Amino acid sequence: MASSSGNDDDLTIPRAAINKMIKETLPNVRVANDARELVVNCCTEFIHLISSEANEICNKSEKKTISPEHVIQGSLGFGSYISEVKEVLQECKTVALKRRKASSRLENLGIPEEELLRQQQELFAKVSEPE
Repeated sequence: MASSSGNDDDLTIPRAAINKMIKETLPNVRVANDARELVVNCCTEFIHLISSEANEICNKSEKKTISPEHVIQGSLGFGSYISEVKEVLQECKTVALKRRKASSRLENLGIPEEELLRQQQELFAKVSEPE
């Protein structure tokens, strides 16, 4: 894997994330550390290839931001997975929408942040008072 910065640590997926995915995918299988490292390197290279191809498609369409459609168009020979990719994209959009709705609920209460902080401090004070 070639790196223009010379620092490969900046260009890898967190090992904890890969370990979690391996454990969830193969819960009853032991995986050697060097095999885990190989999976990290393969995933990182795959992401580099996908993002490079999506960037080329983005540039050809004279856009400045890579969109999910650019990633889907650049399937790197994985065209048979497009329907699964679109399903995952829809799931991601649904989760993001739920997060936005959850964060806006507080804003929709109509209570100023200062008042909410005051109420929170009162509750903390009540909890810390000895009985």
